[in-house]
Amino acid sequence: MFQPKIPPMPQPTGPAVPPAAIVPTTVTPAAPTPQPAPVPFRPAVHFTPGATLALVGGGTAVVLVVGAVLVSMLLAVAITAASVAVCAVVLRSLLQRR
Repeated sequence: MFQPKIPPMPQPTGPAVPPAAIVPTTVTPAAPTPQPAPVPFRPAVHFTPGATLALVGGGTAVVLVVGAVLVSMLLAVAITAASVAVCAVVLRSLLQRR
């Protein structure tokens, strides 16, 4: 009941057919492809002082917001752990009084 039933390997039923003959062919090289046109030179991006200040201010705001969110999540975990520890101490003292 717990031993697998392996089906027998099927035997070929018809005559074996030899593979078709492989005929060699000649390879003709393709015509050379034209080179793409060179890309025109683009000057570097120049930021105005106002744009630079806006980028720095935006980056600072993003860092501060992400930091505040992460700190608040860490604080929530710490408060939860402390309250679970207090509950465990109270339950242990209640159960030992019996």
